[in-house]
Amino acid sequence: MTLEKLSSRQTELQSLSDCYSSKRAEFLALYGRRRVGKTFLIKSFFEKKADVFFHVTGIKDASLTQQLTHFVKSMSTAFYKGSEIKSRVSWFDAFEGLTDAIKKHAASHQKVVLFFDEFPWMAVRKSKLLQALDHYWNHYWSHDSRIKLIICGSSASWIINKIINNKGGLHNRITRKILLKPFTLNETKNFLLTQGVKLSHRQITQVYMLTGGIPFYLSFVKKGESSAQIIEHLAFSENAPLLKEFDNLFSSLFENPEPYIDLLRIIAKNRYGVAQTEIAKQSKYFSQGGRISSKLQELQEAGFILEFVPHLNKKKGIYYRMIDEYTLFYFYWIEPIRKTLQETFLPQGYWQELQISASWHSWSGYAFEAIVYKHLAQVRKKLHIPATAIANSWRYMPIKKEEMGAQIDLLFDRRDDVMTLCEIKFSSKPFVIDKKYAAELMRKKAVFVERTGTKKELFIAMISAEGIADNLYVDDMISGVVMLDDLFE
Repeated sequence: MTLEKLSSRQTELQSLSDCYSSKRAEFLALYGRRRVGKTFLIKSFFEKKADVFFHVTGIKDASLTQQLTHFVKSMSTAFYKGSEIKSRVSWFDAFEGLTDAIKKHAASHQKVVLFFDEFPWMAVRKSKLLQALDHYWNHYWSHDSRIKLIICGSSASWIINKIINNKGGLHNRITRKILLKPFTLNETKNFLLTQGVKLSHRQITQVYMLTGGIPFYLSFVKKGESSAQIIEHLAFSENAPLLKEFDNLFSSLFENPEPYIDLLRIIAKNRYGVAQTEIAKQSKYFSQGGRISSKLQELQEAGFILEFVPHLNKKKGIYYRMIDEYTLFYFYWIEPIRKTLQETFLPQGYWQELQISASWHSWSGYAFEAIVYKHLAQVRKKLHIPATAIANSWRYMPIKKEEMGAQIDLLFDRRDDVMTLCEIKFSSKPFVIDKKYAAELMRKKAVFVERTGTKKELFIAMISAEGIADNLYVDDMISGVVMLDDLFE
């Protein structure tokens, strides 16, 4: 990637600039899922700017000795022009050597950036890495205004629990934190443009349904290909870049990934969300209790799922829904034929043929809903819904056979005595609200009023990729329309 591809990271770049120009020592915690561009962001900004740039990366599954050997080599590169230096036997010893190097080789006016990448991998059991970090930050580095310490990791839960929310000596020591998120639709468009890839908003959205806005995945996109060709290249061709990514992704995030994957499978099967109690019942690894809560929290912090309490349904507890596009795509399309893909590649046009299937339409609708939930700010803007309105979903599952159920894809509970109920549709043409669908909308509205007892005014809005066809039903029933172009704002 080139530096121009940081154009979509303006907020993060400003935070890094403030950090670097600060007159005090800084302790920045940077986290975000694998492949989201954390290392590229830090190196692109600091490597040539800093007077001294020390960069060390943890080694997955390495021993303490191996981690320390690598640390010493990185220290030699940054401070001693690659000369052989004394080996270190502990993290206290290593940080003592780093402190001495800063004193000897950094002038009083020079700024020193200490970038510890994939820090959780450096924290080998019984290594006392956190204790050493605590000691040297509190006693030495925090008093040196030249030092800008950056702790980075793909394991969001580890960084949050062990660094940001540390209960020991690092408590409240973080001066800045950055959660680096995947690109939005518009950021994805801009990123692709830097690669010379020009696609329509619909085609970009279809690519997003696989990549989820992850820069590394998008870096494989070639210009001159349609979204169908891009998806075939990324997921279904021989040696497809995203064929084995699933295993790499979860093994890099979790020491024992299988229980996490098990939870995601359960959640992915429930398009409109599933209760934590139900997840516990279906899981092979957990019973009801705290362990499953902590694992679900980790998955949410890593950006795979969204936690919510269904509107006016607090007694039924916490629900979860899938919002990670790549994982959803993997479960639906790659995993069922993975063995075939590893042995041979599929005929050209495979994905294009799938796009006329009922399974494709079901999945694309599901994936589009996940995308909408990531772009609520754009939905609010188009529908003129204030930031104070609470976004949620609602579903009623009938208990008796004669009862009718109902599902509200997205609703906004506003403070002006109004609720906006949103229908989400991913169709290839403007969606048509005919007599039958209009009756269905009125039925959903009636069930919602009956089951929630709300006295608020109810508006109905459509979030439809290609808009809606104008007719009398639209004029009478629909208060606002959000199109795909609006999500790119």
